[in-house]
Amino acid sequence: MITVENLTKRYGGTTAVQDVSFTVQPGSITGFLGPNGAGKSTTLRMLTGLTPPTSGTATITGKRYADLPNPGRVVGVMLDAAAQHPGRTGRETLLLNASLLGVPKGRVDEMLEAVGLTSAAKRRVGQYSLGMRQRLGIASALLGDPAVLILDEPANGMDPEGIRWMRGLLQDFAARGGTVILSSHLLGEVQATVDRLVVIGGGRIVANGALEELLAGSGTLVRGLDPIGLNQALTAAGLRLEPLQDGALRVDATAEQVGRAAAAAGQILIELRQSDGAGLEELFFQLTSAPVAEAA
Repeated sequence: MITVENLTKRYGGTTAVQDVSFTVQPGSITGFLGPNGAGKSTTLRMLTGLTPPTSGTATITGKRYADLPNPGRVVGVMLDAAAQHPGRTGRETLLLNASLLGVPKGRVDEMLEAVGLTSAAKRRVGQYSLGMRQRLGIASALLGDPAVLILDEPANGMDPEGIRWMRGLLQDFAARGGTVILSSHLLGEVQATVDRLVVIGGGRIVANGALEELLAGSGTLVRGLDPIGLNQALTAAGLRLEPLQDGALRVDATAEQVGRAAAAAGQILIELRQSDGAGLEELFFQLTSAPVAEAA
């Protein structure tokens, strides 16, 4: 379990993170989202003991990262996949980490196979593609068989097959009771992977909750035989709406409210559903549209 309470970080007169609080429960995958400079990286660095907070606390399984006797056996961290020695092979990288963690050497080959790098194990990391370095970083994070994963942009540089593989790996990890927090700018992949969201903007938490609950506020998508007439009918009913380029309307109301308003006006509908296709993208921009001050 991850617990962040009233976490604040100031650099002189600049506040990068202000009074941030959230929890990540076992058995869940939480997406940690925010625009560049919102405070994501600073928060993750405080959580993993790399940046001392000005105030507040961040704990993993009830302890600060620095107080964990052997952190890698409790929490797997990948904040920068490029932070690997380019002159070592993939296998040498994991063998060194295994030695530091005190895990058997056999675990190295298990992880190489798990992330699909067995055939590239003897190649130098400097020859790896970005997607391969991401896989190696995930292998390093999993090497100590941790209960918690903290990943910053884990899908960056991966092809569609790699992204799908990573999604399955993380969902399986959570299904076995693991705790996952990940940041990403790939909003569609976040929506397909996580079950909870924490959104930060301007150094403050602007949303925190179950993905389904937060997206429920994205409204309803409706399409009718007479787009203009449907627009007029819903507007007359006092419903706020947004015309889309494909002729559909996104309405800030439930499907039942939209359906009743359309029926009352004699409008024939050909599509009526929750607006979930671009829901996370729309929600993200709604929540983070305020000016962002400090860089993370």
